[in-house]
Amino acid sequence: MKWLLYVTLLALGTLAAQEHDVGDDDGDVIDIEDDLDDGVEEIEDSNPESSTPPPAPKVTYRAPVPTGEVYFVESFDKGTLDGWILSKAKKDDTDDEIAKYDGKWEVQDMKDTKLPGDKGLVLVTRAKHHAISSKLSKPFVFDTKPLIIQYEVNFQNGIECGGAYVKLLSKTPELNLDQFHDKTPYTIMFGPDKCGEDYKLHFIFRHKNPKTGKYEEKHAKRPDADLKTYFTDKKTHLYTLILNPDNSFEILVDQMVVNSGNLLNDMSPPVNPPREIEDPNDQKPEDWDERPKIPDPDAVKPDDWDEDAPAKIADENAVKPEGWLDDEPEYVADPDAEKPEDWDEDMDGEWEAPQIANPKCESAPGCGTWQRPMIDNPNYKGKWKPPMIDNVNYQGIWKPRKIPNPDFFEDLEPFKMTPFSAVGLELWSMTSDIFFDNFIICTERAVADDWANDGWGLKKAADGAAEPGVVGQMMAAAEERPWLWVVYILIVAFPVFLVVLFCCSGKKQPSAAEYKKTDAPQPDVVSDEREEEKDKGDKEEEEEANEEKLEEKQKNDADIGSASQEEEEEEEEEEDRKHASEEEETVNRSPRNRKPRKD
Repeated sequence: MKWLLYVTLLALGTLAAQEHDVGDDDGDVIDIEDDLDDGVEEIEDSNPESSTPPPAPKVTYRAPVPTGEVYFVESFDKGTLDGWILSKAKKDDTDDEIAKYDGKWEVQDMKDTKLPGDKGLVLVTRAKHHAISSKLSKPFVFDTKPLIIQYEVNFQNGIECGGAYVKLLSKTPELNLDQFHDKTPYTIMFGPDKCGEDYKLHFIFRHKNPKTGKYEEKHAKRPDADLKTYFTDKKTHLYTLILNPDNSFEILVDQMVVNSGNLLNDMSPPVNPPREIEDPNDQKPEDWDERPKIPDPDAVKPDDWDEDAPAKIADENAVKPEGWLDDEPEYVADPDAEKPEDWDEDMDGEWEAPQIANPKCESAPGCGTWQRPMIDNPNYKGKWKPPMIDNVNYQGIWKPRKIPNPDFFEDLEPFKMTPFSAVGLELWSMTSDIFFDNFIICTERAVADDWANDGWGLKKAADGAAEPGVVGQMMAAAEERPWLWVVYILIVAFPVFLVVLFCCSGKKQPSAAEYKKTDAPQPDVVSDEREEEKDKGDKEEEEEANEEKLEEKQKNDADIGSASQEEEEEEEEEEDRKHASEEEETVNRSPRNRKPRKD
């Protein structure tokens, strides 16, 4: 059954793959797809309501409307460039052919838009200088409220080299939007920029030096997030800069923070210069010793140190292999080569056949003059150098002394930048059809969020509704690559095959009742319970043996004790008998007890 299931699954996968590879040139092959299509058409005719797929949710576009105070808004839904001024300037220090800001701007629908009626500003041409700007409803002054600038960008054709950043043009008497160019003073520059594989998200502000009155660009640190996707996925992305009066800032893409920091700590170069600097007039003393290690002056080269010994020597133990062809060259002239017909010896010189490997050397270990192989010289030591020792005169790395910075200043409120009164796009791009939309400059986060939800949020919802589900994407991929059907079938069938394999592979053991009914002999299998009982019995026997040994030992100790006691009693009785015999002898020796001698 297992093998049958496995073969069936493979057969289904193979048939599915072949079904998509059937050609029209084979007249004997039955067109399975046509038959299936006929069957599907009959089912659709008989039951049209059940076969009609549910319609995709439709997202209706409505132009966003600001929900609070704003300094600038633009959705381009009127279809015109009213309020925008095209620059007529020429770029300095550039060839006249490309110096003009003659790149074209148009208001268009986005390519492959899912929201009919949603228009935007499009950079139409490539390899051109483009500049366009528009006035704010009122100048923005940096005081006690945050600054929020937000807009959308879509690189419809990807991006090779170019930017999509905006400039907030400083409020100055000289500001002329007709002559807007790269040198026009700006307060903030913000937005994406890319050239080669360098993906950037700029935040630059121009800071005024309170001592000199000159402006210097301050660049935010590079974000840690990977920005490549925003340039390559051809989707609309929302860029937001939030600048707070406490000098903190946040940069968001699609309402997700990708960079944040503080104007005092996270800009390069820093807003405030250092209090002290190195004295430019200080010079290192001539006797200053910066060497931590020096050669040992007392070291002497050993007498047996041979500096002339070579690093490699010929192996004296090597023996020429048998069959080495000393008289045969390694390369010979090609005997099949022929001089070209157009060869001119006066012009080209004497013709010589090209060299090829000597065929006689193929079966031999080698050809030509045999030479001993080279090996490492065990006596090689190289050039002698004295060992390095600590320098007792080491004074460390010299640095010039510090002096007060004559240009030092301290600006603790860099947020209070130069007011700005216009917004502009001044760009060079090698890619066309960059789409801009839904600009807003305001001070309230809620207003910016509402504007984003009514604009960028609708685009995101429409794109999501138009995208097929996971199953649809898999089916579309399989239509382009029929071999994916085999992969899909195996992915689904393999877990089922494993379940069947593990569930059905165990052999069912007959129960004791079945043996009893059939009187069939049961296999001699020692059960786990019997093994446990046997182990338990062995343990009990071992314990009993240990107890018997202990009792026997105690008994032996008692016997030894009683024997020693009996020996002591016998010794005492023997001593008593000796004393009695001595006393008796004494009595017998006394005169009163002697008998009179007869004459």
